[in-house]
Amino acid sequence: MSTKLSVNINKIATLRNSRGGQKPDVLQAAIDCQLFGADGITVHPRPDERHIRYSDVRAIAPIINTEFNIEGNPKEDKFVDLVLEVKPHQVTLVPDAIGQLTSNHGWDVIKHQEYLVKTVALFQKHQIRVSVFVDPDSYMAAAAADTGTDRIELYTEAYAKHYPQDRMKAIKPYVDAAQAAMYKGLDINAGHDLDLDNLRFFASQIPQLKEVSIGHALISDALYYGLENTIQLYKRQLQ
Repeated sequence: MSTKLSVNINKIATLRNSRGGQKPDVLQAAIDCQLFGADGITVHPRPDERHIRYSDVRAIAPIINTEFNIEGNPKEDKFVDLVLEVKPHQVTLVPDAIGQLTSNHGWDVIKHQEYLVKTVALFQKHQIRVSVFVDPDSYMAAAAADTGTDRIELYTEAYAKHYPQDRMKAIKPYVDAAQAAMYKGLDINAGHDLDLDNLRFFASQIPQLKEVSIGHALISDALYYGLENTIQLYKRQLQ
């Protein structure tokens, strides 16, 4: 089975918020991404609601007929309350700081193990699959299993940055981390800066890869290729 593509629609909300009003329509974008072949929809609400708003998440949830993935920092009580209210298929735990421009590091799952054990169990109690955002470090990837999480999401910025110079060197930490996590019984997701240039190779080297979440690059490409065509282009990279 090919890796699933979850489309992160945060950038559509960013465009809407820059002008006010409801154009582009975030709810319609979620509907259309599904119709155009996306295997899931991802949103990452932040406390300042500078792109996806909490009200967007509540509006989107009932119309998702594929898979709904909500990313965010569970140390924000508002975020936890939202996830437990909406009950998405998956919650991805990301250690963002307030006001952070974009995600830029994974969890230290050893330092925060006690906290993550409680948080993972809380979401799982409500039948929500949990994925923990981690750096491409074999030790951290394996140790994530001790939190009780179902999956890890590998933070792929470093891969994307170094891919043009030496793709084999760029992918190696991810292959090692994925193998370490799989040995511990964890499934593998990935995301951040994956695009049409580097996605196929990444997926080919990590055959265990369950899902990628892609937003910025995909929405940027859609400006040139159109949203429906772009989603299909990305899906072909995963076949």
